[in-house]
Amino acid sequence: MAERFTVTYFVRAADQAEAKARALDIALEQTVEIPRSVVPKGYVEDEILGRLEDMQNDPEGRAGYLATISYSEDDVGGDFLQFLNIVFGNSSIKPGLKVEDIGLSPGLLALCKGPRHGIAGLRARAGIGEEPLLMSAIKPVGLPTVALARLARDFALGGMHYVKDDHGLVDQKPAPFGERLKACVEAVGEANAKSGGRTSFVPNITGPATAIIERARQAQECGAGGVMLAPALAGYDVVRALAADPDFTLPIVSHPAFSGANVVSPDCGFSHRTFYGTLHRLMGADAVIYPNFGGRFGFTREECLSIAAACAVNMGGRKAIVPAPGGGMTVARVPEMRDAYGNDVMYLIGGALLQESRLTDACRRLVAAVHA
Repeated sequence: MAERFTVTYFVRAADQAEAKARALDIALEQTVEIPRSVVPKGYVEDEILGRLEDMQNDPEGRAGYLATISYSEDDVGGDFLQFLNIVFGNSSIKPGLKVEDIGLSPGLLALCKGPRHGIAGLRARAGIGEEPLLMSAIKPVGLPTVALARLARDFALGGMHYVKDDHGLVDQKPAPFGERLKACVEAVGEANAKSGGRTSFVPNITGPATAIIERARQAQECGAGGVMLAPALAGYDVVRALAADPDFTLPIVSHPAFSGANVVSPDCGFSHRTFYGTLHRLMGADAVIYPNFGGRFGFTREECLSIAAACAVNMGGRKAIVPAPGGGMTVARVPEMRDAYGNDVMYLIGGALLQESRLTDACRRLVAAVHA
């Protein structure tokens, strides 16, 4: 018999009988997708069919229950996307179901090697010890390459560890990808030579499926310090494939664009910790950007801290990754964020710094605030 992994779902239901019926339907829908009465005896029924293992009241007080269902590694077939399909394929279309947690099996851990660098590798690349990382973004879309490169240089001179493309910068006419990549890498390199810093430029490689891998390789050859892409747009297995590629060695930063519908409902989609924490570590992201509490997107403090905890919890030896909360952050909020996240965090502050008339000085004030 193959090893089994578990998925815990929130199941909206009026009572336990309804919850059990819905959970048993999940077990069918996610595996054999046929009526229970015609499931073949033997291997299919004993191994392939999902099993309801546990049912509990919801500790958060929602109108429903937590159901834990186990699935066989044989259901997955050594395929990461099929693993995601088993976790929440057809059932994701049904209302009142939410993936709360995933219990990993040895086979899944072997399938998902996890991040190549993690938080320790990102710190090493930046030349720092166990302290917070700093990242900002060049923007907006529409600026010419020369202006974006100037911003990258100023961020680097100000002491940012990583400077990334805005997620809306792809291959637009004012700043084509290849031209922008080369100019920004050179601008950051010049700033490093002047300041003695070790800032890295991180281009956004999100784009057509045929272009993503080529852009990743181009970034590596050009001297970038990492790449960024949005898995919900580009495809979840793209991140896993890049992280596992022996010829690709750069850190991978995940951007949350297009992923909101996966987490914002209280009783549909995924829990914040599972989506931005567990799944991103399995994919192989080294840093995961997500909206911070108190910003412009509405995540709560508890949801954000659950993501940060999932980025570091023991996962069969997989490296811890760095949570990168952003979205409306300011220098004034640094003490509050330090209190919430401690040192194992990457501060992502962009627009608030760009509002300042002297960008490099604003960055230096941020550095000072983080180390205060």
